[in-house]
Amino acid sequence: MTTMWLVTSAVIKFVFQVPFLHALAIGACAAPTDPVLANAVLKGMFAESHVPLRLRNILIAESGANDGLGFPFLYFAIYLIRFNAGHAMGAWMYATWAYQILMSVCIGTLVGYIARIALQYSERFRWVDRESFLSSSVTLTLLLVGICTILGTDDILCCFVAGNSLSWNDWFRIEIEDMGLQETLNAMLSVAFFIYFGAVIPWSEYSEANMLHPWRIVVLIVLVMVLRRLPAMVVLYKFIPAVRTWYDVLFAGWFGPIGVSAVFYAVETVKQLDEHNVSAGQVQKTVFPIVSALVFGSVLVHGVSIPLVLMGKHVGTTMARTQSNELPFRIWSRRPKADSDNECDKQTADDSPNLEIAHTQT
Repeated sequence: MTTMWLVTSAVIKFVFQVPFLHALAIGACAAPTDPVLANAVLKGMFAESHVPLRLRNILIAESGANDGLGFPFLYFAIYLIRFNAGHAMGAWMYATWAYQILMSVCIGTLVGYIARIALQYSERFRWVDRESFLSSSVTLTLLLVGICTILGTDDILCCFVAGNSLSWNDWFRIEIEDMGLQETLNAMLSVAFFIYFGAVIPWSEYSEANMLHPWRIVVLIVLVMVLRRLPAMVVLYKFIPAVRTWYDVLFAGWFGPIGVSAVFYAVETVKQLDEHNVSAGQVQKTVFPIVSALVFGSVLVHGVSIPLVLMGKHVGTTMARTQSNELPFRIWSRRPKADSDNECDKQTADDSPNLEIAHTQT
């Protein structure tokens, strides 16, 4: 994730010519891979048929962890914009790592463990019906979001840790595996996000007056999609046990969607700078349009990639079958006639009148 943050920030710096600290703040919003959109790629018939389970598991875990661990990268840039270097590093270590991150991990671990024990006892003694059991994960999520909002900690990371603690012994996952709850929730969240995101894209902001000329946006999307993950995955895949083949490298390096978390971090950036009356140049004006463009490009590119791959495989399979069916006929039609065949044909032609005469006499 550190590499994705630095590469995205460098591309933003190169395309828009903004100060590097401002580029770090904007790049931190687009660095995390989104779990909602990642599930759309890693679940379903395509993933089950073409993506190994080990690769799907590690990509889902990465997207879930990165979604909450974007706070340190975001606040690192925000604190450097607000304070001098010494004060910024102190606030970053105390307020971000010790309070937001560590406390979120502790709260998520404790609440997830208590919920798992309570659900196991309730299921054993039949104190809870099936409907309430299935909705417990949604209730737990709302509880954690409320607690973290009151305390000012990282609610996204807290929910991710609580989910891991809840299904630590795999009991909860097995219980709800055949109910289709996860697929239903993923579909609902995806549809809700796409409706919201389509309604809030700031199309009017993409103009030369705001440094957001359309050609800059196109260059930004292309460079980020190509350079954000793939080069780092090619270099570091030998250190990742789940990534074993070049197919795994290409898939893991390409499918790193930018989605819900990026929009959240963009709003959080504007909120933090406005609350503390920090003048950060063009950051407040450009962070949301730039992040929205990256999310739009990621949804478009990654959404079209799977149909194109399936179409390419279908065309390749059809052509291979056609060639394999035509190959025996072509070989037989192009074979040279043997001398023995020619002699047999000639002898048969010479003997035919004699056979006809003998038949007439008989």
